[in-house]
Amino acid sequence: MTTPPPQGNPFAQGQQQPYGQPEGQAPFPQQAGQPGFPPPGAPVPPQPQGRKISFKMIKNIVIVLIVAGVAIGGFLASRDDANTAAVGDCMHRGSTDDNDPDLEVVDCGDAKAQYKVLAKVEGNYSGLTAQSKCEAEAKDFAYVYTETNGSKSFLLCLKDK
Repeated sequence: MTTPPPQGNPFAQGQQQPYGQPEGQAPFPQQAGQPGFPPPGAPVPPQPQGRKISFKMIKNIVIVLIVAGVAIGGFLASRDDANTAAVGDCMHRGSTDDNDPDLEVVDCGDAKAQYKVLAKVEGNYSGLTAQSKCEAEAKDFAYVYTETNGSKSFLLCLKDK
């Protein structure tokens, strides 16, 4: 009596089916829409092309913003200072310190307006010379304000609004 030859591949001796698979069936196929690798032959989606932002770029942007902020802040802070005052302008005193009264130009209709500029004289004045210069320029002045900024020194003769 002879035995029939084995079915299938005669060279596949010792191969086992995947765990839980009945003999003669292929392993679980990849189902469409499931996570994992794409089926063979499917196009691979391109990797997103993004520009990497480096620490150096972020640092440079922050530095530019800080410099711009300081420049704009300085411009806005000095825009209404006493050095921009002209005859007829009204002023507001922002500080009670006599050494730094923080005068700023305001609209004469504004409730903050405290003083009116009667005269503005270019030059470096102090003490009695400032008083005598305001007496010559504006007879009814009440206050003298001097500012010395190197080449931009001036004198304001003020009265109450």
